[in-house]
Amino acid sequence: MTSDALTAAIDQFADPRGYLAVASIGLPTRHSVAAMTADLAAWYAADRDPQGYDAVIARTRAAYAGLVAVPVEAVAIGSQTSVITSLIADAAPDGAEVVVVAGDFSSIEFPFVARPGIRLRAVELDALADALTDETWLVAFSLVQSATGRIADTDAILEAARRHDVLTLCDTTQAVGVLPVDASPWDATICHSYKWLCSPRGVAFLTLRSRLADLLVPTQAGWYAGDDPWANCYGPAMSLATDARRFDVSPAWQAWVGAEPAITMFGGLDIAEVWQRASGLGDMLCDALGIDEQHQAIVTWPDPDGAHLALLIAAGIRVSGRAGRLRAAFHLWNDESDVDRVAAVLHEAGALRRTGRRRREMALRRRR
Repeated sequence: MTSDALTAAIDQFADPRGYLAVASIGLPTRHSVAAMTADLAAWYAADRDPQGYDAVIARTRAAYAGLVAVPVEAVAIGSQTSVITSLIADAAPDGAEVVVVAGDFSSIEFPFVARPGIRLRAVELDALADALTDETWLVAFSLVQSATGRIADTDAILEAARRHDVLTLCDTTQAVGVLPVDASPWDATICHSYKWLCSPRGVAFLTLRSRLADLLVPTQAGWYAGDDPWANCYGPAMSLATDARRFDVSPAWQAWVGAEPAITMFGGLDIAEVWQRASGLGDMLCDALGIDEQHQAIVTWPDPDGAHLALLIAAGIRVSGRAGRLRAAFHLWNDESDVDRVAAVLHEAGALRRTGRRRREMALRRRR
C-alpha cells in the first residue's frame, strides 16, 4: 500500500513515462514550476528585490536540515559539488593522505587530485573501510556510486574512521531524496539537489561537524557569509557568521524558489517508503532483463558499445550510459509500465536472454 503522503508526492509530477534518468537530472514538481513561473512574472513586473529571497532560502535550508537529521546551524549553502569539495581539499595539511574510491564521481575527487602536497590513494568501494589507517587524514566517497548505483557500507566506514581518527566526507547527491540519509555522523556531507531532490541546478548543501569546520578557511567568503548579509556588503571589515553559514556562497535566487517546494515535500515523506518503491522497481527490471537483482534505485548492466542505450533512446526511453554500462534510475514518477517498456524494447531487439521473462514472472509470484 502507498501512503497518502507518497501518493500526493507522486501526483506532483506530470506523467513522464519512460523517464529513467533521474540519476542525471531530476524532474520538477508542479509546485516548483508554479513557484518559479510566479517569481519570473514578478521579476518581469519589477516586483522583486534581493532581500525578498532571504526567507525562501532560510526555509529551504531548514527543510534540508530536517531531511538529513542535522541542526540547521550545521548547514551551509553552495551551488556546485566540486566547489564545496575544494574547501575541504584546501584544508588538507601538506603530506596528508586522502583515501577515495576508484571510479567515484569526479566532483568528489578532482579537487583532491588538483591539490598539491597531499597523497591520494584510490581503492575499490568494498575495500574502503579496510583501507583506512592511522596515517589517513580524510576519507572521501559517494554514498551511492554514480556509475553503478552501489551503496557504500557506511557502518563499516564510520567504525574504521573512528578507530583510526580519520575525518569523513560523504557525497550524498545520488542518495538524498530516495535513500534515507542521516548526515549527523559524518564530518562533512555534500549534496547537490538537482537529481533526487528534483530541484533546479544551483542549489547545493554542505553539512559540517565542528571538528572539520574548525579546520576550514572560508576562502569563498562573500556578503552572504556574513552574520548579517546585508550589513556585510562592503569591505574590508568582515564579520562572518559563527555557524556553518560562514561557508555560504551567494545564492542563485530563482533556483532557490524552485527548490523550496520540492525539498519541503521530500522532508514530509517517509524516505524509507520512497526507497522501497524505487529499489523495488529496480529489482523488477533486473528480473525482467534476466540479471541478478541489485536492490538499488539505480540499475546498471554492461553496455560497452552503447547498443542498449541507442535502442532505448530511439524508443523514447530516457536512460544514460556511464563507464561502459547502461544506467536506468527509478524515482517517484516511475511505475511497472516503465519496467515493461524497457524489457519489451530490448527483448524485441533480441538484445537479452529470453530467460528474463520467466525470471520476472517468478519474481512477481514471489511478491504476491
